[in-house]
Amino acid sequence: MRVALLGGTGDVGEGLAVRWGLDTAHELLVGSRDPERARTVAETYTETVADAGGDADIAGYVNKMAADRADVVVLAVPPYHVANTIAAVADSLDDDDVVVTPAAGMQRDEDGFSYRPPSAGSVAALVREETPDAVPVVGAFHNLAAGRLADLDAAMGIDTLVFGDDDDAVARVVQLAEEIDGLRALRVGGLGAAPEVESLTPLLINVAQQNDDLHDLGVRFH
Repeated sequence: MRVALLGGTGDVGEGLAVRWGLDTAHELLVGSRDPERARTVAETYTETVADAGGDADIAGYVNKMAADRADVVVLAVPPYHVANTIAAVADSLDDDDVVVTPAAGMQRDEDGFSYRPPSAGSVAALVREETPDAVPVVGAFHNLAAGRLADLDAAMGIDTLVFGDDDDAVARVVQLAEEIDGLRALRVGGLGAAPEVESLTPLLINVAQQNDDLHDLGVRFH
């Protein structure tokens, strides 16, 4: 499978790339608006995986080319870049692709982070609006600490919540998520579940920032 990480030079993209690079044989495509940066970062990720004993297939491309080559496209970009990123790659998406959104709308003030969804009601709803109708959208990976993902010596042992309206696309993302060693994917319904899932992200960040021993915390449901 070819997995594109658009905006894959950031923290979330790094974490997912090196984990999939270590634990799977998927071809990973790091996307960026700057193709040279994408290539440089992809080489760094490959070295990180090699240092952990893996042999990753990671290459860097401009976002549009990465999306064109991929079967699954992960929008590893901040929520305020989602619409522009989709617009830039929309004509590169095929009906059998899956678009995955891990972003959550947030704002920060003196009390910490709070949930602030876009006018569409959630980031996932915004992605659905901007993505071609025939291409399924799935939400996943919202509650994963980027630092924990990127530290290949750190055990996962946590869950990620997955939602979407297309059952086959959801199953595909669940399988992809659970190929990361120690990560369990739990289904929580259709795209209408997005606000509840996305709103967990600022809560977890606040807990992590207020407790020194929980910097890279995750959630496990029992």
